[in-house]
Amino acid sequence: MEGFNTSIPLIPISYTFANTIGTTGSSSSSHSSCGITSPWMDTRIWSRLPRSLVDRVLALLPPPAFFRARSVCKRWYGLLFSNSFLELYLQVSPRRHWFLFFNRKSLNKNYIYRNNNNINNGDNRTNSEAYLFNPHDLSWYRVSFPLVPPGFSPASSSGGLVCWVSDEAGSKSLLLSNPLVGSLIPLPSTLRPRLFPSIGLTVTNTSVDLVVAGDDLISPFAVKNLTAESFHVDGGGFYSLWGTNSSLPRLCSLESGRMVYGGGRFYCMNYSPFSVLAYDVATNHWCKIQAPMRRFLRSPNLVESRGKMILIAAVEKSKLNVPKSLRLWGLQSCGTTWAEIDRMPQQLYLQFEDVEGGKGFNCVGHGEFIIITVRGSDKAVLFDFHRKRWLWIPPCPFTRSSGGGAGGSSSGDGAGGAGGELHGFAYEPRLANPVTGLLDQLALPFQPFSG
Repeated sequence: MEGFNTSIPLIPISYTFANTIGTTGSSSSSHSSCGITSPWMDTRIWSRLPRSLVDRVLALLPPPAFFRARSVCKRWYGLLFSNSFLELYLQVSPRRHWFLFFNRKSLNKNYIYRNNNNINNGDNRTNSEAYLFNPHDLSWYRVSFPLVPPGFSPASSSGGLVCWVSDEAGSKSLLLSNPLVGSLIPLPSTLRPRLFPSIGLTVTNTSVDLVVAGDDLISPFAVKNLTAESFHVDGGGFYSLWGTNSSLPRLCSLESGRMVYGGGRFYCMNYSPFSVLAYDVATNHWCKIQAPMRRFLRSPNLVESRGKMILIAAVEKSKLNVPKSLRLWGLQSCGTTWAEIDRMPQQLYLQFEDVEGGKGFNCVGHGEFIIITVRGSDKAVLFDFHRKRWLWIPPCPFTRSSGGGAGGSSSGDGAGGAGGELHGFAYEPRLANPVTGLLDQLALPFQPFSG
């Protein structure tokens, strides 16, 4: 009996991992030349290693190294389709707190009322590829989404899967994809028509929870933040396909379009005035949490890091003798109050403020890392909680314009060279997730998007 089903297509898939470290080629060539005479590379030694030990070593490799290793021999190439290897991979592979960025234009809620044939405004190419960032060695890799049809935009990520949502107004079509193996799983459409809802996703090895909230279409030309609907599937056999509905708090304004998950709750920013909305999955209940210093915040963002919810915002007290700063607050265990946990060094903030120029910024957190990207630019700052270190990260070399060094002058359009910007998600690169087998059991026919 098959112990594991990953639903990976049994066809060769091309992978386009491209490292950006300039010395990679020279170092690898020097290593190979040394390996010719080194006794450590004697094939008489390595050929006698037990196959189980070799597979365990391969399962511990980071994804770019694993896909390079697949070119060594036919057996290694076929490991991606081996149930026994994937079971071993799920047991021993460490969690990798990486990030996935898309280079696309900022969404404008008014554009949806244009001709639907022009919904993507020429942005299909930039949505079909993404940029994987490793914060440990500051390296970039490029991955593609060839199976995602036009008319879909990335909305969330969890458990190695990326959630895509249809751009067209109405009931939202949703897709889950794994860019490393080229899989694509359609989900049932939402029941209520919406425009640009906020979307939250959390995926474990045994369950999927998805929440779509706000932007209810009450008429062809009007939206209100009224309701939320939830999708749940787990290994215990419980399925709730948008069968759980809830009412949002009164007078809420969800502008960010995304949610962050932590401790059994989904969180999202509420605007005018600033506050945080929290949705408890178990009780199906929404509540408001007051934001700290809400009258003086600019460009607030919510991220999850090390199991804690963190609010990041610029603080500007124009009438008080307090220097401008970028601060981080952590949500306390009581779930209602915040405490300041760190702030950007003042000298770095002056550089950041000069680059940002009032355009605003976006934040994404994963593990011990937080990345702050400047809107309309390819520039970003990395904060490492473990080392208490702030630094500019190298621009993504795969965007059409990576002009200027970090901390240098802004080039206006920045990433993409045509008004684009990097939109980031916390991403854990994984070769497989057993929960995809549960989703395949839904046996949903895929309806292609006809834009």
